Amino acid sequence: RGRLHPARVRIAERLGKADDPRVFSLLAIHGAGIPTEFPAEAADQAARARFEVPKGYTDLTGLPLVTIDGADARDFDDAVWAEPDGEGWHLVVAIADVAHYVPAGSPLDREAEKRGNSVYLPDRVVPMLPEALSNGLCSLVPGEERLCLAADLWIDGDGNLSRHRFRRGVMRSHARLTYEQVQAARDGSPDETTAALLDTAIALLYGAFAALSKAREARGTLDLDLPERVVRIGEDGHVVGIAERTRLDSHRLIEEFMIAANVAAAESLAGSRLGCIYRVHDAPDPTRLDALRDALSPLGYRLAKGQVIRPRAFTQVLDRVRGTAQAPLVNELILRSQAQAAYSPDNIGHFGLALPLYAHFTSPIRRYADLTVHRALIRRFSLGSDGTTEEEQERLEEVAEHISVTERRAAAAEREAVDRFTAAFLMGRIGEVFSGRIMGVTRFGLFVRLAETGADGLVPVSTLPDDFYHHDEAAHCLVGRRWGRVFGLGAPVTVRLVQAEPLTGGCLLNLVDADEGAPGELAPRAMVPGAHAARPRGRPPQRGKRRR
Repeated sequence: RGRLHPARVRIAERLGKADDPRVFSLLAIHGAGIPTEFPAEAADQAARARFEVPKGYTDLTGLPLVTIDGADARDFDDAVWAEPDGEGWHLVVAIADVAHYVPAGSPLDREAEKRGNSVYLPDRVVPMLPEALSNGLCSLVPGEERLCLAADLWIDGDGNLSRHRFRRGVMRSHARLTYEQVQAARDGSPDETTAALLDTAIALLYGAFAALSKAREARGTLDLDLPERVVRIGEDGHVVGIAERTRLDSHRLIEEFMIAANVAAAESLAGSRLGCIYRVHDAPDPTRLDALRDALSPLGYRLAKGQVIRPRAFTQVLDRVRGTAQAPLVNELILRSQAQAAYSPDNIGHFGLALPLYAHFTSPIRRYADLTVHRALIRRFSLGSDGTTEEEQERLEEVAEHISVTERRAAAAEREAVDRFTAAFLMGRIGEVFSGRIMGVTRFGLFVRLAETGADGLVPVSTLPDDFYHHDEAAHCLVGRRWGRVFGLGAPVTVRLVQAEPLTGGCLLNLVDADEGAPGELAPRAMVPGAHAARPRGRPPQRGKRRR
């Protein structure tokens, strides 16, 4: 007792060498406890699945439905179609009928619930369902008959949902399109595939999208513009490039179609005696709003006090900052102030979308929440014997809590993997100079986001120009006691990459003079807009914890 003994451990699995890029995703997967192997019973069940059309399914094969996804997508959950209907539109959103292949309580269902969702990493996907289903029988691949649960949606000229119905059917995708293809066709540069669909499909989809956009504008939704890093992996597994994904109108088109279908699903179940796992998003906490006001004030932006906060209040700030150098920071600050969306059987509405009822219905291949909604709709409208069971209804709260956790787990693993791949890419650029912007300020240093790659790195306070710096939490800046230099949130800076560590995903940076390239000098343009940079009197204030 009281004596130290060497710990004994057993190696469970070797992930590979530290310099092997395949290790980066494996670290994220195993660190988060994400299951990768399917139990034999579940794998066998998926392997035995066969395509057949059950009685009562509607023949939708003549409807020119198309899928629109990313160029690297392999699992196609949804297909869309639209036609004019008087002064409004008739939309069909056909979703893969996963419930047919994954009965409640089966080995596949238990494993899908356990995983909660698919996980998308730069070099691989950890699917919720075995690939025989996720990329095979359930995926709405072009030219192949597939079972679907289709939502017929009728909207008026202003995009308001007037009525809807759900039916199970068999469909055949007429084309597998990418966002870039569809946008190019809309902009006047169709390729051979989209040229044939321009008037009969694409133009009509954009017409319905214009109406749906009116409804979104009228609701006053929160529309954040958040950059997304795309890590491009070469055949040898190493990163060949990192770029920011361009958000196109074709992305927004699909988003609006999916939102409309999700609303129809939520409305159908809310009006029944059946329980439903809703997608909920609460209004921001008042403490977070106060912190946001404090952060926006030095940047010259104001969020009004003393009012019931609405999504439109944030959008007004975003409209002011759009197109400016401060836009990425302000978008991120507003994101940090928001509550986290989650799953719950208790509906509280969706604050960000400004909707009183919302559920996830459109991605049952990759989200378990959607599969539970499908089963509830099947029972609600008597669309088959494989609808939600009483046992499933009794477990809705438990399942909702679990899949909220697995969603956060997946998001964290995805971020970690991207950070690791990015750091590995930057290892070959140690010593190079980059432009960036201060995205976080703490007592121990500055967090800077590099413009070229989106990587975040730390500039330690000990490396800042000769002075003693205190952390002004209210103004979100570090202030030099002797010379009054100010390093504040949103300030553009030039930095040199000192270290990149792939195993942790971290980068270490030093400030560089913007004009001469000399370390340790702050460019004049890095002063905080509106901040007082005079030498403070007396001792610096006490350093406290950051309010989160």
